[in-house]
Amino acid sequence: MRDWSLAFIAGLGSAALLAGAFFFQYVVGLAPCELCIWQRWPHALAFVLGLVAWFIPTSWLMGLGAAVMALSSALGLYHTGVERLWWDGPDSCSGGGNIGSLSPEQLLDQILAAPVVRCTDVAWEMLGLSMASWNGLASLGLMLVWLIAMRRA
Repeated sequence: MRDWSLAFIAGLGSAALLAGAFFFQYVVGLAPCELCIWQRWPHALAFVLGLVAWFIPTSWLMGLGAAVMALSSALGLYHTGVERLWWDGPDSCSGGGNIGSLSPEQLLDQILAAPVVRCTDVAWEMLGLSMASWNGLASLGLMLVWLIAMRRA
C-alpha cells in the first residue's frame, strides 16, 4: 500500500470517529461536554490532512498527521482521567475552583453559565471504557498508521 493511501486511510479513520461522535450526539441524543468538543478538532484536522496527503504525499505532512493524532490521544486520555476523578478538569466543565472567594452574585453567574454536560460524567461506555478512552486508544492506532505512512514516504 502506498504512503499516500495509508495517510488517506488514517484521515478517513478520523472522519469515521467524527461521524460516530455526531451520531451519538444527534441520533442517540448524548450531548457532548467541553472536553468532548475539544477532542473533535484534531480529527477534523487529520481528515483534512489525509485529503491533502492524497494529492501531496510528503513525509512532513504525514508527520503532522501523526502529531495531531498524538494530541487527540492525549486529550482522550486526559478526559478519561477527568471522568475517573484522577485529576481535575477545566473549571468550566468539571467544577472545581475556589468558590469560597466568590460573591453571591459571582457564584450565581458561574452557576448560570455552567454547561449542562459535565466533563466528569460518563455518557456511554463499552467494556468499561468511556468514549473518551476509546478515542484515546483509536487515536493512538491512527497515529501509528500516520507514522507508517511517513516512514514509507
